[in-house]
Amino acid sequence: MDDQGGGQVGGQVGGQGGGPLDRRHFLGAAAGAAGLAVGALTGCDSSPGGGPAARPSADTGTDIGTDTDLTAAERERPGSPDWRIRSVGPADAVQGYTDKVSVLPGEEFGLYVSTTAPRFRVSAYRMGWYDGAQARLVWRSDQVTGRVQRDRHMVKYTQTVRADWKRTLTVRADGWPEGAYLLRLDASSGHQRYVPLIVRSRSAAGRTVLMHAPATWQAYNLWGGYNLYEGKNGAYGARSLAVSFDRPYDKNGAEKFLVHERALVVLAERLGIPLAYTTGIDVHLSPSVLRGATAAISLGHDEYWTPEQRRHFTGARDAGTNLAFLGANTCFRRVRLERADDGGPVRTVVCYKTDYEGDPYLAEHRSMVTTDFRVSPAADPESSMTGVLYEGFPTDAPYVVHGADHWVFEGTGVKRGDSFDHLVGVEYDRVTPGQPTPASLEIVAHSPLVCKGRSSHADSAYYTVSSGAGVFATGTMRWVEGLMAGTRENGRNHRMDARTGAFVTRTTENVLRAFAAGPAGRTKPAPRDNVRSVYGSTAT
Repeated sequence: MDDQGGGQVGGQVGGQGGGPLDRRHFLGAAAGAAGLAVGALTGCDSSPGGGPAARPSADTGTDIGTDTDLTAAERERPGSPDWRIRSVGPADAVQGYTDKVSVLPGEEFGLYVSTTAPRFRVSAYRMGWYDGAQARLVWRSDQVTGRVQRDRHMVKYTQTVRADWKRTLTVRADGWPEGAYLLRLDASSGHQRYVPLIVRSRSAAGRTVLMHAPATWQAYNLWGGYNLYEGKNGAYGARSLAVSFDRPYDKNGAEKFLVHERALVVLAERLGIPLAYTTGIDVHLSPSVLRGATAAISLGHDEYWTPEQRRHFTGARDAGTNLAFLGANTCFRRVRLERADDGGPVRTVVCYKTDYEGDPYLAEHRSMVTTDFRVSPAADPESSMTGVLYEGFPTDAPYVVHGADHWVFEGTGVKRGDSFDHLVGVEYDRVTPGQPTPASLEIVAHSPLVCKGRSSHADSAYYTVSSGAGVFATGTMRWVEGLMAGTRENGRNHRMDARTGAFVTRTTENVLRAFAAGPAGRTKPAPRDNVRSVYGSTAT
């Protein structure tokens, strides 16, 4: 369940007090092409080949030193405002995928492309601030001969679709700065698609880590007619039980990234804080990915986690790394990752959900059930890490400030009860009495809503742990989209206005800057445990 959001704004966002919030230097103008996501979640009561090597066609000036200085130098380079797709065209016009979710700078990867056009070329855009352009062209291929690839394989037991195409190009990310990339496929017919790729950082030490969510991207990917929510006939019972990265993403090829992640990348790079890039899959593979990080950021829709990823993320918190959850429905589904048949990179996300008893892996690995984290036989609600618990979909409600004097709202000018229309949605989290939550949890926003006829609340919350790490959760899936509110980015903003965009931007800046400075529990006021005073003895 996804949302979308998207000028220049200034002025005071709160009811009174505070200085002006200037967003003139944040998001640029033209809209991208992202559509509404497909799929259905629980309701308000949650339960259950080697091709030719590609050569750069022009000197793009990317050989700028070692990995540790790439991001800082990269910020000073001119952007490429023409990175957006102009025409998606028919579904088979041009589409592709990579054989790795992420690569290190200089590492090689394969690109698999099918197109009805006689020729195409590939342009690698690194996403960032770039003085408002939001991307920079880092590499471009020569013209490549196009062909239609129709091979497709279905693993019947799990209803898993794989494209199984022949490799079209071998690309080496030489001189590519670490960051989030969109590879744009430009067919000679004029149609285009994206292929997302993360060039991950070798070290997180002293940096804020942006953790991208390809497992969630893939869970919702309907390419080939199947994802983890539905099958070819649209029915839940016909869905995939496992989904493969060996296929293109549907629609424009990078919808989840564009809607739920890009705006945070742009903002974080504009702030100039030291950044590192990774994916949830890389965090799953090794706890060293987060070692020494000042902060780790989960972005707008980050639903599908492995137990290992969660354990490593929590371990980083307990070692002093601040955590921020800038969405909702985070760490809701427990998944298993499987490597390619040859023991290569992770290529499959397994999640049986309500049919977990049919997973043959469970015979010897009972604790590895792939269903919701909160349910038996290995119940472990996400609230013990995030502080909030996913409750439902869909809703659309104002975001209501509760703790106006909390440091996360500094400079916004808000007072208690100030609200921001449509910022809560389409999924939401809340503090849930009776579920495991950290001690001394402070609710800073408490937003009344109605979901499928039932009254409830969405909550933003903050807590700290003994390591000094601070943890902040927004409780709404539209938070990152809210960074674009009042602009035309993505073509939609759920009627969120520029005032909301300014509020979300300033609050996010406060969190990122504070968390980049080290354990927030040592420099910011301690959370005031107010769960009982907010909720009393009820759970509504």
